Amino acid sequence: MARRKKGKPVHGWIVLDKPQGMTSTQAVGAVRRVFDARKAGHAGTLDPLATGILPIALGEATKTVPYAVDGKKSYRFTVRWGAETDTDDAEGAIVRTSDCRPERGAIEAVLPDFVGEIQQVPPAFSAIKVDGNRAYDLARAGEDVQLEARPVHIDRLILLDLPDRDTAVLEADCGKGTYVRALARDMGRRLGCLGHLIQLRRTCVAGFTEADAVTLEALRAAAEAGEDAAGAHLLPLEAALRELAELSVGQNDAARLLRGQPVLIRGRDAPTGGGATYATCKGHLIAVGRIEKGEMHPTRVFNFSNGV
Repeated sequence: MARRKKGKPVHGWIVLDKPQGMTSTQAVGAVRRVFDARKAGHAGTLDPLATGILPIALGEATKTVPYAVDGKKSYRFTVRWGAETDTDDAEGAIVRTSDCRPERGAIEAVLPDFVGEIQQVPPAFSAIKVDGNRAYDLARAGEDVQLEARPVHIDRLILLDLPDRDTAVLEADCGKGTYVRALARDMGRRLGCLGHLIQLRRTCVAGFTEADAVTLEALRAAAEAGEDAAGAHLLPLEAALRELAELSVGQNDAARLLRGQPVLIRGRDAPTGGGATYATCKGHLIAVGRIEKGEMHPTRVFNFSNGV
């Protein structure tokens, strides 16, 4: 006898406004319990220190997580000058200090150096694997963790405010794999004053914004009011695919895609590029795939009842 799956078949995205002090894994667990969902995952880890946009996928939406993770992200963050820590943020121990403090002009002058594709050394306290072990586990064990620089892309970096001589508030738009903690550290070194991250808020992930977000308290209150109230915060699966091209197909082609078979591209407005594309039928998400030689080849299909 097959084992009965625990939880309900809930499908969609919750854009959580993650509170400070909670890990991303804890946040996923909390949202999953609100909906009693069978399956859940998140699109891009936020450190416990950080707040803001944490998209959480439920059910079949977990199949779209890679596309959200690869999407552009925006952050608002505060750097404290005059000290560098072993974690590159306020949770670590201070390892170096400086009496130097940068002026506005000096900060603005170095910002262009961190825009575009740059080489960045991830923090020693990060989830990157070293010989099969997480770097943060090795660092916590007292080992000297040396990580290689890797390319990351920063589209925009601006100075928003200087509350006092010791701190600066900035905003960045960046791609996958960028560590804002490392950016704060490297800016401090470039300015000769040292620095570390003391506040971080993610404001956007792959088109998910603060306007979409709900707090955990509000979500729990809605759940107490009934399933419909909580479900009103669920966004559709394709919400994570806003940066992809869309292909509208008929019922016959939808059935082929659901069987894992390719379909011919038809229509003047159909996508022709080689990038990832998602197919819909009557407004329902059917599959995500790639375009090759005038055909869409599905790589992910969506198996929940969608009325097609």
